Amino acid sequence: MKIAVLPGDGIGTEIVAEAVKVLEALDLAFEMETALVGGAAYEAHGHPLPESTLKLAMASDAVLFGAVGDWKYDKLDRPLRPEQAILGLRKHMGLFANFRPAICYPELVGASSLKPEVIAGLDILIIRELTGDIYFGQPRGRRTAVDGHFPGAEEAFDTMRYSKPEIERIAHVAFQAARKRNKKVTSVDKANVLETFQFWKDVVTEVHAQYPDVELEHMYVDNAAMQLVRAPKKFDVVVTGNMFGDILSDEASMLTGSIGMLPSASLNTRNQGLYEPSHGSAPDIAGKGIANPLATILSAAMMLRFSLNQADAAARIEAAVAHVLASGLRTVDIWSEGTTKVGTREMGDAVVKAITKTITKG
Repeated sequence: MKIAVLPGDGIGTEIVAEAVKVLEALDLAFEMETALVGGAAYEAHGHPLPESTLKLAMASDAVLFGAVGDWKYDKLDRPLRPEQAILGLRKHMGLFANFRPAICYPELVGASSLKPEVIAGLDILIIRELTGDIYFGQPRGRRTAVDGHFPGAEEAFDTMRYSKPEIERIAHVAFQAARKRNKKVTSVDKANVLETFQFWKDVVTEVHAQYPDVELEHMYVDNAAMQLVRAPKKFDVVVTGNMFGDILSDEASMLTGSIGMLPSASLNTRNQGLYEPSHGSAPDIAGKGIANPLATILSAAMMLRFSLNQADAAARIEAAVAHVLASGLRTVDIWSEGTTKVGTREMGDAVVKAITKTITKG
């Protein structure tokens, strides 16, 4: 089992170190190789995704990814900005299906900004199409407007587009995932305004005919955003496009108490995947040792389950995280009165300790 470890920038190096420590505590044989990505790679190689890093990722069974980005790189030409590394990996590896589970642990009900009765027992899976939509559509750029409200003015443009095969394959992923859960899919679109998403709605409806045992509902994205905070437990599996999925999954993360609790998996057709926390590089707290590593650790558990065929080991990590939370340990983002505040390293050590006890008992 070969894992490419790409810590990246900011808190990425800190949180990935804890996830690696957790993986090393398991009774499994891994080959892990680390490489630079993002701003760190730009500083060393002049590009956020060097050929050597891309080659390593392509040759690995899975990629454990931290985070990329820093304000100091915002003035670089867009192709050289750290964020282009993650877009490049998605494109070259064909990572079209992004899984973002939003689960509210019982111990963190009080950490959410919503009322406990609204989010207690929450378990949503957001499936985001990851390689199409306005993030990758062409043409894009800047030009002088020849029509519109201000002819002759400078304007910028991006293209939202989806092909039928792209929509079909993500719809199949969503329906198959729902079959293993509560058999309900909510497809989120903006079909009342956008031709692209009327097409999305039509294709998802066609695919649904192959899954008569799964309930399908369609919901406009603005309503979905509202319902996520009004009645989030009405959702089971949510499937949507790249841009809407980006926004809604971050919104859903706050239902769990902190974006520092939200793991993610991005898979291709071969179940080769990239696993990363849903939060960013947080340069404002980098180096302070206070970042929450649990999203990264839980992403490593998803990696074991989806790409490395190690479901028992994944369950071991998830149980260890639940045990640590039940013991009252909290990083600052999920801390509340009556719990114990710990740093990044202490939280990782606690998860390792819980795993070691599990292995010993086993």
